[in-house]
Amino acid sequence: ISGFTARPALGELAELGREAGIPVMQDLGSGCLVDLKSAGIVEPLVSESLNSGVGVVSFSGDKLLGGPQAGFLVGSRELLERIRRNPVYRALRLDKLMIQALETTLRRLLFEQWEQIPALRMIRLSADCIRARAAALAGHLPGALVEDGESVIGGGSTPDQSVPTYLLLLKVANAARAEAALRAGKPPVIARVANDRIVIDLRTVAEEEEPALLAALQRLS
Repeated sequence: ISGFTARPALGELAELGREAGIPVMQDLGSGCLVDLKSAGIVEPLVSESLNSGVGVVSFSGDKLLGGPQAGFLVGSRELLERIRRNPVYRALRLDKLMIQALETTLRRLLFEQWEQIPALRMIRLSADCIRARAAALAGHLPGALVEDGESVIGGGSTPDQSVPTYLLLLKVANAARAEAALRAGKPPVIARVANDRIVIDLRTVAEEEEPALLAALQRLS
């Protein structure tokens, strides 16, 4: 069983809260500021929650927002000022380096510079592009195969959603030992094992990292 048999609309909850004099807060989780439907990801937007009348919305600064690990609270100025006056706020506030990293990410979102935000660049990468890159690498690895598969964006971001991709599969004598050797290498390579094969999804590998990845995979043979 997945999901709920029924759930009230956010606007209905917000209206009920106003009638009862109780603030309504939503924990949105993934922090999706950009519509990713074109990439196959369907997640509620922060703006949609705010427009529904919810008093405060909380969400992550990493995950689908694409910044450093942090937490956001947005919404009613009056409610946020009350939160700011809480003594716990001092223990949870961000340092200057984290604020700078978040500012850079938000600025790139504002100017739609998707390619400069690694998480969004990976999500928006087309399966055809990944297939071409995987085929090029497979040409240098005897016995390597390229098969279609699915990229899981993240358990905390979109736990029940995935996007199409192509996987680089490498047959080795001992897959578990080879996977451990990749992790212990310099640089480390994080792969997974399926059906006694090393599996690489190039969605999470930048093009400039491919020579190092190829060298690591060639050392397995």
